[in-house]
Amino acid sequence: MNKLIAHPSPNWNERPTSTVIDTVIIHYTGMKSGKAALERLCDEDAQVSAHYLIEEDGSLFQLVKEDKRAWHAGISYWRGMNNLNHNSIGIELVNPGHEFGYRGFPEKQIAMLLKLLKDIHQRHDIVPANVIGHSDIAPDRKSDPGELFPWGYLNANGFGLFSQETGESTIQLLKRDDNGKAVEKMNSLLKIVGYNITEIRTFTQESEDALRAFQMHWRQRAVTGVYDQGTAIILQDIAGQIARDEDIK
Repeated sequence: MNKLIAHPSPNWNERPTSTVIDTVIIHYTGMKSGKAALERLCDEDAQVSAHYLIEEDGSLFQLVKEDKRAWHAGISYWRGMNNLNHNSIGIELVNPGHEFGYRGFPEKQIAMLLKLLKDIHQRHDIVPANVIGHSDIAPDRKSDPGELFPWGYLNANGFGLFSQETGESTIQLLKRDDNGKAVEKMNSLLKIVGYNITEIRTFTQESEDALRAFQMHWRQRAVTGVYDQGTAIILQDIAGQIARDEDIK
């Protein structure tokens, strides 16, 4: 891996005793420049940080050591775990985000991300379902790394889940406040994938937020929060992959 640039942040604390690091969370910085993002992540008053930051040119900075608890996830949930700061490694990718001119992620940046993920994988047991985005763990308030992030490319290189289903149909199947067996199935599948669905029987705001986050990750061409045929096909596939992996264990 290319030279790691140490840029220590004061914003960390100890992980809980006996914590197993089992998740990687990918973010975008959502600021006008990498310099501004680096300054904020190292500002004691900001109370935010991550373990790593990758610039658009591929420069890699370490802000917090992996065995320490960086403050990147906030209020969060994934696959039965609350407060993902405890058990995750946070990686920030420099990108202005949706507020300041969201754009694709450069090849050099993604190449360095893959090198870093391979390096992390040598130290920690990160299953494919636990390489996720900030929007996955906090779908009601976050949208990073967004619909331009190349999850399919990561999967092709051995990290994260992806579906080969095209999911082209936009015919709507369910709408907000619907209930019944079809809603229960949708919410149950979202829960299998990892989202925090507390009301299984009704299509709630929580369901819609989770659907939008799911689409941002696995059905990027139509991020609507609408449960349509295309989303249903891909959701069934991703949930099935996770269920099969759990059965193998």
